[in-house]
Amino acid sequence: MTDSLPVRLSRPVSDSQHVTSELIMPHDANILGHAFGGAIMAMVDKAAAVSAFRHARSACVTASIDRVDFREPIHVGDLVTCLASVNFAGTTSMEIGVRVEAEDLISGARRHTNTCYLTFVAIDRNGRPVPVALVQPNSDEQSRRYEAAQARRRRRLEERQDEARADR
Repeated sequence: MTDSLPVRLSRPVSDSQHVTSELIMPHDANILGHAFGGAIMAMVDKAAAVSAFRHARSACVTASIDRVDFREPIHVGDLVTCLASVNFAGTTSMEIGVRVEAEDLISGARRHTNTCYLTFVAIDRNGRPVPVALVQPNSDEQSRRYEAAQARRRRRLEERQDEARADR
């Protein structure tokens, strides 16, 4: 008798997409009137969490946030929009990409301020990882993001292995 592997569902990227916006107020900013990086990161983490929940249909936790570069300041009065979707899913983890844009509501000018990649893990009620559906890219752009996410995942795993060897 052979053991058969369970069939994993797959979900299209569109099932995980999430867009959220927030107006930057003075309490979100430093003395220069620029949004605190931490305020933007909190928005990014929440947007990514919604995408992860939508894809996994399970509770999810942030496992890591890749490098974040702030390309330009976000000002008090700007509308910040986070566009999030799952780029790739492993067995229990998912990479969520979040594009951050700032809009000057008076002029209507929008600018891309940063992009972040976060890894979330789906968990059960006991906090143990649970399997997630595969990602089904449905466009050339989604396929490009899927392949780039696979490459980032390989690099993250290699870095983790290097760190484990260094700790011995």
